Amino acid sequence: MTLNTLSRKSLADIVAGRMAKAILDKIFLPGTQLPSERELCEQFGVSRSTLREALRVLEDAELIQSRQGVGWFVNELNASNYSNAREIASSETQAVPETKPSSVPSEPIPGPKRLPVSPEKPLILPNLKTDRLGTFSLISWWEREKVEKASVMVVGAGALGNEVIKNLALMGVGNLFIVDFDTIEMANLSRSVLFRESDTGRYKAEVAAARAKDLNPQIHVQYLHADVTTQLGLGLIRRMDVIVGCLDNREARLAINRFAYWMNKPWVDGAIQEFLGLVRVFVPGQGACFECTLTEQARRDLSLRYSCPLLARENILLGKVPTTPTIASIIGSMQSQEALKLIHGLPVEAGKVTHFNGMNNDMHTSAYRMREDCESHWIYGEIQELPLKAQSASLADLLKIAQSDLGPDAILELDQELILSLDCSTCKTVEKVMKPIFEVGFKAAHCPTCGAMREVNMTHAITGSEDFLQRSLASVGVPPFHILRAYNAEQFRFYELSGDQADTLHFRHFEKTQYTPLPNPPSIRLGESIEPDPEQSHPTTGRITLDDEEAHA
Repeated sequence: MTLNTLSRKSLADIVAGRMAKAILDKIFLPGTQLPSERELCEQFGVSRSTLREALRVLEDAELIQSRQGVGWFVNELNASNYSNAREIASSETQAVPETKPSSVPSEPIPGPKRLPVSPEKPLILPNLKTDRLGTFSLISWWEREKVEKASVMVVGAGALGNEVIKNLALMGVGNLFIVDFDTIEMANLSRSVLFRESDTGRYKAEVAAARAKDLNPQIHVQYLHADVTTQLGLGLIRRMDVIVGCLDNREARLAINRFAYWMNKPWVDGAIQEFLGLVRVFVPGQGACFECTLTEQARRDLSLRYSCPLLARENILLGKVPTTPTIASIIGSMQSQEALKLIHGLPVEAGKVTHFNGMNNDMHTSAYRMREDCESHWIYGEIQELPLKAQSASLADLLKIAQSDLGPDAILELDQELILSLDCSTCKTVEKVMKPIFEVGFKAAHCPTCGAMREVNMTHAITGSEDFLQRSLASVGVPPFHILRAYNAEQFRFYELSGDQADTLHFRHFEKTQYTPLPNPPSIRLGESIEPDPEQSHPTTGRITLDDEEAHA
C-alpha cells in the first residue's frame, strides 16, 4: 500500500491562503491598500515575522506589491496571477468554492470599482463648479484642513522655486513664505514660469509671491528679499511646517540645514543641472542631514570663510549652473509632493537621495550615512519669547536677561562674526569697523595706506566687558525675529525676539489688492488703433507696488 505524504502547512502559509481568498472574494479590492501590518497581526493573531513571511508569499505570486514608505497594495487579477491566487488560497482550511471561469480572460477580471478612500474619511462630493480644490477631496489621504492651515517656506525663487511655488499655490497650501535675494534677469525667463519680460529688474521673491496669489487668491503669501545665510530670523523657521530649498550653492543649503535642525523642522532639498536632478528630504533625528552628505573637499571649500573671513562670497559659492525648464518642472514637482506628504504626516524617505537622469530616464534612491560628529545635529531646547525687537533692543538688554537666568558668567553668542577692527601690522594703523562680517567685503582687508593685508579682529561672543554693549542687536547683524543663544559652563538658554513677529511674519502681502480676472482683449480690426485703458490695473501687470504698511514689513 502506498501512503501519501502528509502536507504540513506553516502558519504563514495559512495566513497567505486566507488573504489570497480575500483577494479572490474581492474583500481586498484591486488597487486598494492593505491594512497596516499591526492591524493584520491583530486580525490573524500572528506575530509580525509570520505576517511578513505571508506577505512575501503573496508578493512572489504577484498578488500584492510593496510601495516603499507607504504600504502593501493589491494587484489586479489577470491570467498570470489568478491561478497563483487559487493555489495559495487552497492553503486555507476551508475549501474555496470553484468560481474559476472556463477560460481565464486575458484582461483583468472585472469587478466593482471603488475609490480607495480611507474608512476614517467621509466621502463628500464637491461642487466642482465653485470649489477650486474640489477634486482633491476625492483623494483618499488628502486632508484639506491640514493643507489650508499649513505654512511652507520656499527658499529660492529661481527655476526650481518657480515650479514649487506654482505647485503649492495650485494645491491650496494656505500660507506661502518666499525668500530670495536676487533680481530677475532676461535669462531667467526661459525657465521660470512665474516671470514675465516686464518683470526684469524686480525682486524674484516679490514677483513670485504676487503670481502665486494671482494663481490662487484664496492663499496667503509673504515674501522676503534677503540673504538666507545672514538675514533670516529663526523665529520664521520655527513657525513653518516645512521648508523647501530651491538653492544653487552649498553655503545656503548648509545654513538652511542648520536652521531647520535647530528648530526641529523638516526640509526638502532639490538640485538640477541640464538633464540631471535630485531630491532629498531631511528630518531632524531621522537619518543623515545635509551636512552629513558633504565631502571633505566641500568642507574645505566652506571653511575658507573662516580661514580667510573677508574672502569675497562669490569665491565660496559654487555659482550658477545651466538648467532647463523641463528638469526644473520634474524636480520641482517631486519636491512639492514631498512637502505635501510632510504636511499630511505621510511616510518620507528621510536621509536618502533620489537621483533622476533625464538622459535615460533612470531614477534610483540611495541612503546617506549619518555622521555622529555632525555639527548640525543640535535641536534647540525651550525657547523663551521676549517682547524685544532687533532694531531697538541692545546687546546689554539681552545680556542682562541672560545673566539673570544663567548668572554673571553668562555669554551671549552671535551666529555671525562681528568685525571689531582691521589692524595693519605694516604701518601700525587700526580701523574700527563694528560691522557683521557679511557687510565687510574682501577689498576692506587691504590697508588703504600701504596696501598690505590687514589682520581681522573679530568676535562672536559677548561677555559683558565690551565697550559697545549699547549697540542695537540689528547693528551687529542680528536679523528681526531671531533666536539668540546664551550659555554658561553648564547650560544653554534660547531667546526669541518675539517683538518683531507682527512686522516680520504676517502673510498679508497683496491681501488688500482686489483680484479680478483680466478682461478679454477688445476685438481689433485691421487699420484700427487701440489705446491702453489707464484705469486698468492688475496685481501682476506692470510694476508691483506696496502700500506703506507693506513696504516696511
